[in-house]
Amino acid sequence: MGADSATSDVFATVRDLVQSRRTNMLVDREREVPETIIRDLCELALWAPNHKRTWPWRFAAFSGDGRVRLGEACAQDLISTGSDDEIKINKVRSKYTRVPTVLVIGSAPDEHPTFHDENRDAVAAGIQNALLGATALGLASFWSTAPVIDGEQTLALCGFEPATRLIGMIYLGWPSGDALPGMRPDLEVNIVSS
Repeated sequence: MGADSATSDVFATVRDLVQSRRTNMLVDREREVPETIIRDLCELALWAPNHKRTWPWRFAAFSGDGRVRLGEACAQDLISTGSDDEIKINKVRSKYTRVPTVLVIGSAPDEHPTFHDENRDAVAAGIQNALLGATALGLASFWSTAPVIDGEQTLALCGFEPATRLIGMIYLGWPSGDALPGMRPDLEVNIVSS
């Protein structure tokens, strides 16, 4: 019975961590996220499952004026796709300054189509690891999609190789307010045993 109780306690701890994740940007814009924490979160991402050990994770962190440079690169990539929506372009230029740190996570390309897709899966799993780590440290986080997932200017600014896919623009900061409780649909599982 001791092992069952210990297992239940561990599961409850993990469940509470997952369910308490702060998906919002109510943060103190002036309080920096230390580089050591950014590195720790990226290291957590590296522990996600990775078929064929392709090690596809690519990381770049932006703070201070770097966030403005990130916004401009993303805006230029949006323009290069033919967008002329000035409201959207201007929003992209400024939105990364809403939090003290933006962690950009990319997925390296692979010539093999299956591995290329699996790389993205490994990076997405890694992002979840990083988000849970952020929660455990008391950070608020928000996973956003890049305006252009293969934007040349953004890839260059991040130092990522061409054909890398931008999987997550992760907003990070120290909470300044209460987040709304998380919601999910009712669980449905089809269990086939025979």
